[in-house]
Amino acid sequence: MKHVLVITNFNAGRKQVIRYKKDVLDFLIKRCKMFKFAAIDELNNIDIRPFDTVITMGGDGTINKVLPYIINTEKVLGIIPLGTANLLAAKLGITLNIKKSLKIIEKNNIKAIDILNINENLCALRFGIGYDADIITKTPQSVKNKFGYFSYFIAGVLFALRLKRKTYEITAEDNTFKENASCIIIANAANMYRNIISVGQNSAIDDGLADIFILKPANPIIFFIEFLKIIFNIKKNNKNTVYMKASKIRIKNTWLFCHIDGEKKKIKGDIKINILPKTLKVYST
Repeated sequence: MKHVLVITNFNAGRKQVIRYKKDVLDFLIKRCKMFKFAAIDELNNIDIRPFDTVITMGGDGTINKVLPYIINTEKVLGIIPLGTANLLAAKLGITLNIKKSLKIIEKNNIKAIDILNINENLCALRFGIGYDADIITKTPQSVKNKFGYFSYFIAGVLFALRLKRKTYEITAEDNTFKENASCIIIANAANMYRNIISVGQNSAIDDGLADIFILKPANPIIFFIEFLKIIFNIKKNNKNTVYMKASKIRIKNTWLFCHIDGEKKKIKGDIKINILPKTLKVYST
């Protein structure tokens, strides 16, 4: 770590970015030959070639925006988690403590992880349709700023009261099937609510496979019962739930709203998802 670019996202945590910027500055002054701070909206105008390390000060959405610049390169991603969810940081064992986050970068333990390619959109965490997408994309930023991660819990309860189902034709590897579902999650990292729960108990971010999680119920009570079964690994596949792994997925589609790493997207045409195995280098515990 000699040449470092620090990408800040004030929308993800304005107070924290301001508060922690001095800690990061002191850390870099002692250890680097050259470094630069830049806001996330300046990324397109920066020549990233001289930097061997990119540190993000923000959330999962900030990381997602940085991915195209560092994937399939020797550049290493460092994470200072300041967003609402910080799921990738949690999966890598990175806490919200600034000193501990910097210590992980200093230890130089580098891990290569998988990335999802979704219609040429890169995804480190997960892709969601239906209920999962509603929670992520319809929760106002003002509510997230006020209540933090608890805002997703509030939204989860509200949107569960108006579940809607849609028929999807899905191909996983060479197996094609139809499901009438209220929620589909395709995950590289299947953890939710930091590392407290996961929709894929055996999920790994470096196994070359995505976890596919399909919930069918429109009844909120049955939905949550099945959701809890998945979380506690009690029962995976039944008439209400489908769980599997695959490296290639295709969903027949005209257009829909979804989320990719917590960012709202509108996708036209069929959804094509491929795993890009071990294409991102990150500092990890």
